[in-house]
Amino acid sequence: MDAIEQTCLPGKPGQRLARGTGRMLRSLDHAVLTEFVPSRGLRVDLISLGPKGELWIVECKSSRADFQSDRKWQGYLEWCDRYFWAVDGDFPIDLLPQDTGLIMADAYGADIVRMAPETRLAPARRTKVQRDFARAAALRLQGLCDPEGLSAGAF
Repeated sequence: MDAIEQTCLPGKPGQRLARGTGRMLRSLDHAVLTEFVPSRGLRVDLISLGPKGELWIVECKSSRADFQSDRKWQGYLEWCDRYFWAVDGDFPIDLLPQDTGLIMADAYGADIVRMAPETRLAPARRTKVQRDFARAAALRLQGLCDPEGLSAGAF
């Protein structure tokens, strides 16, 4: 790994898992957002929108303590069709619920070890999440293209 690549890596372990998992999801033709808020009080590490409109949520856990301190994850289930955990090879996977998906990841990629069961969202909920996903993506892109424009007043 060269010095430039080393400086581009996220600093926190969970962010590195999110990077590798995001790469894997993109390889499956999913559009990916990090730090997405599906509802007030909830913030998921990754949400992806698949080519057929399917919505997956992935929570990245870097340690036993990180997993045990997460009290909100069950609230994420009602906002996706499939729910996954992304962990590294050192994570004690026996802690993770068997009825959720499992992704093994590092900063460079990931593999789905256990496919999450599918629980299809109700049409109205799907529409809301897809609309919010699109809006968040568009606002983030606009912020990259014109960082000063986000603070400008509305016309």
